[in-house]
Amino acid sequence: MFHTIPPPGAVASASIVSVSNLSKTYASGFKALNCINLDIRRGEIFALLGPNGAGKTTLISIICGIVNASEGTVLADGHDIVRDYRAARSKIGLVPQELTTDAFETVWATASFSRGLFGRRANPAHIERVLRDVSLWDRRDSKIMTLSGGMKRRVMIAKALAHEPMILFLDEPTAGVDVELRRDMWRVVRALRDTGVTIILTTHYIDEAEELADRIGVIDKGELVLVEEKTELMHKLGNKQLTLTLQDPLDCIPSGLAGYELELSPGGRQLTYSYDKTSEETGIGPLLQALQAAGIAVKDVQTKTRSLEEIFIDIVRARS
Repeated sequence: MFHTIPPPGAVASASIVSVSNLSKTYASGFKALNCINLDIRRGEIFALLGPNGAGKTTLISIICGIVNASEGTVLADGHDIVRDYRAARSKIGLVPQELTTDAFETVWATASFSRGLFGRRANPAHIERVLRDVSLWDRRDSKIMTLSGGMKRRVMIAKALAHEPMILFLDEPTAGVDVELRRDMWRVVRALRDTGVTIILTTHYIDEAEELADRIGVIDKGELVLVEEKTELMHKLGNKQLTLTLQDPLDCIPSGLAGYELELSPGGRQLTYSYDKTSEETGIGPLLQALQAAGIAVKDVQTKTRSLEEIFIDIVRARS
């Protein structure tokens, strides 16, 4: 299993990353981030979602001390990322989207060198544990150039964990890997969380956030528009859909059913009705009565809950 050891005298806190009034404006005048406030809880998996150009990578880069903010502060386990850079950065591991490793180095040397960059003493036992936990121990003497894309991404995680960080940023960790490797990586992420590592995940795969995250944040046009417990988000916004398969196709929705905001499928064989599953009055009963009154026979009825992807699309569309 993964091992993380808090430093002597470390004080536990509900938030391990605290972002306050954070903004970033580039020299060109483009405002990449606008007054971001975010607290990330110790030991959680936090998924940050947003369309391309929304500001996800900029936010991560500022928290990791790679990019300077125009305004605001960032604390990593209580250390200011600007005033106390070395202490703050030592708490953080970053797995970037790009595979940046020396192709001619071995897996072992790459992880060991990364530990040394943070001023940590050599600890072969820790490096061995990390490589075993990311299933790279058998390839420890292999040069990076000989590895598959999935294995190279594992090397990036091993590098990020080499100095025993308490906070791990994963920027699109499963980009470009196949479904089996994605699920394997999910197991690695869960194992890390189970040992107390806080994980901040950005992803384009909505099912990845739905599978892994404890909480979800949505960023759009440089603004953090939503932060919610995943289960609460799905409960509040995950409306159910009732799909009615008709005995006979319709050319259009009768005017008497206009108040139900129904969608008619191409070919006219199905009607879809969305409703709030938390409401006492779903409207299904009156709808079925209205269909009967209109002489529309229903052949089959199916229900499904909206996915996180559909919720995300609706949130972003509402702001466009």
